[in-house]
Amino acid sequence: MSDSDQDTYLWLEDVASSESLDWARKRNLESEQSLVEDPSFSPLKDRLLSALDSDKRLAIGTLYGSHVYHFWRDQNNPKGLWRRTFFADYQSNDPKWEIVIDLDALAAKEDENWVWKGANLCYPKYQRALLRLSRGGADATVVREFDLVSKQFVAEGFYLPEAKSRVSWIDENQVYVGTDFGPGSLTDSGYPRMIKRWKRGETLSTAKWVFIGKKTDVSVGASVIHHGGQHHELVVRSDTFWTQQVFRLERDQWVPIDKPPGAEVGFFRDQLLLQLRKDWVLPHKTFSAGSLLTIALKDFLQKERTFSVLFEPTPTSSLHDFTTTKDWILLNILDNVQHRLLATQPGKDGRWEEKAIDLPVRGTVSVRAVQPQSDNQYWLSSTDFLTPISLSLSDLSRGPIKALDQEPKFFDRPDLVIEQHMALSSDGTHVPYFQIASRDMPHDGQTPTLLYGYGGFEISMRSSYRPITGISWLEKGGVYVVANIRGGGEFGPRWHQAALKEHRQRAYDDFIAVAEDLIRRKVTSPNHLGIRGGSNGGLLMGNMLVQRPDLFGAIICQVPLLDMRRYHKLLAGASWMGEYGNPDLPDEWKYLAGYSPYHRVRADQSYPPILITTSTRDDRVHPGHARKMVAKMRDQGHQVLYYENMEGGHGGAADNQQRAHVEAMIHTFLWKHLGVGTSSQRKDNE
Repeated sequence: MSDSDQDTYLWLEDVASSESLDWARKRNLESEQSLVEDPSFSPLKDRLLSALDSDKRLAIGTLYGSHVYHFWRDQNNPKGLWRRTFFADYQSNDPKWEIVIDLDALAAKEDENWVWKGANLCYPKYQRALLRLSRGGADATVVREFDLVSKQFVAEGFYLPEAKSRVSWIDENQVYVGTDFGPGSLTDSGYPRMIKRWKRGETLSTAKWVFIGKKTDVSVGASVIHHGGQHHELVVRSDTFWTQQVFRLERDQWVPIDKPPGAEVGFFRDQLLLQLRKDWVLPHKTFSAGSLLTIALKDFLQKERTFSVLFEPTPTSSLHDFTTTKDWILLNILDNVQHRLLATQPGKDGRWEEKAIDLPVRGTVSVRAVQPQSDNQYWLSSTDFLTPISLSLSDLSRGPIKALDQEPKFFDRPDLVIEQHMALSSDGTHVPYFQIASRDMPHDGQTPTLLYGYGGFEISMRSSYRPITGISWLEKGGVYVVANIRGGGEFGPRWHQAALKEHRQRAYDDFIAVAEDLIRRKVTSPNHLGIRGGSNGGLLMGNMLVQRPDLFGAIICQVPLLDMRRYHKLLAGASWMGEYGNPDLPDEWKYLAGYSPYHRVRADQSYPPILITTSTRDDRVHPGHARKMVAKMRDQGHQVLYYENMEGGHGGAADNQQRAHVEAMIHTFLWKHLGVGTSSQRKDNE
């Protein structure tokens, strides 16, 4: 008999059954009675909502043709406005926005709970867009063609019913589309595996098949890339989360690009770019994982393998991302989890030339080309934990950065400082972490401290201004800590791959090491140390609960994976087997069982207070993980609070009102269990 056959809580995996929804509503009521009725809840929620709806927030848009487009939510437009303004006007202090589509009005007219998921505009005229609209915030969307001149949906235009579709413009009258075409058309992960070329006027059923992947693939998608007068039509077939084949259309044939399976492909003018995930051993040279290589595409297709190395990692540095302008490639590099920028371009002699870019802060920066086809301008946004995000415009051909706008400060603690510390993990690895605290913080072990972690999918935890955390936690005297544990991308692929599959425990050991270092340094103590994480970070929280219940005073576990025996059978779970492993293989289930919190929670163990949250409309990480864990813990006699937002998708909230509500619940819970009677609070109240 399998573990699944013995699971008495399987009925909670039926997302929309009346029985499971009734169970969720009862748990919600219990949590509301415990937290929403707390006197501190309503003032906090109001303050958070005011910040989320503030008209002083920064509007970071994207330039298409002559207009900058941006999606905006506020108190009067909770579902939001997709709007635009002229590029020149956007650079002024008070741009005049034109409403393209009012999502609140559309939702009311069509009696649908539409949540904005983005738009794909058609190059080069940008007169048509494919809008992605979600019911309640799910990943699955309805795709509808929209005319940007008349600002109306196109009658008889391209339309796809709700699915996890992949769609890309070829030209104004053709798209590549992967969607749910019927039985057998999706992968085991629930994503498209079949691609069609769909011409205007055709029915989708008669459109031409162009590519078919395997059911065991993660996904298949087609796209069109334009740069430097070059046009590339690509199909990416992801056989695992971390490996893929890339095919390029050449004379009506899909020709594979002969590259390492984990390498990502890009284009710059007539150059092919390859970003490596693992070492690539060639007869004449070995290129290290994390490197960015370039070579003329025509030479590569003729089997030439003499690359220029645009970036090679060091023990402390990794390539976070890059963007291409007309004449430059702009490299965004992380060095000890701090950003620096390097611009490079091919010189007249064929060698690549470099120049460093001065940055306004040492924290986090993001860069995007403005119009990569025609100029060398780029957007630069910058922030750190105590510096609100700012937006600048610069030109690699003409010189200095032009500051455009900056958000105001939403919380006020002038005594706060950012520090970076190192913890020593159980295997001797040094693990960095950020600490935001008062410079006068007493090192008496009594300060309420919130430790955040993720540790997966090569995602880096970087410094950024967080109004919700500032208002709810820092302003009230708490210490906030972000751990850069293995499994993330802070030091490139090696840092991520060090915690894959059977090595996952390293990520958990790293997080434990940071917690113990905070206690060793007398920043806090277990009774005052709370932890928080979501999604893969929710799995981290579940493992902290069952592995080190003695170390923490409260846990926030959001949209989590928790049942690692069945995760691959639930929604998109199969796509993550490259990260975690396949529980159907006995050798892999042996180690997966070691970090499956649902199977490790016990009735005879005491656990710290925990709040587990999820969303009924989360179609990425199945809400059954959270539901079953809570039901099991309750039956074992443990105290656990649960909140399931009936909307919101994987982000947990469909609008600012819902987000403020959930965040106010979370921080009310944390202060209730971590902050009563501490010396830090007493000092703040004096």
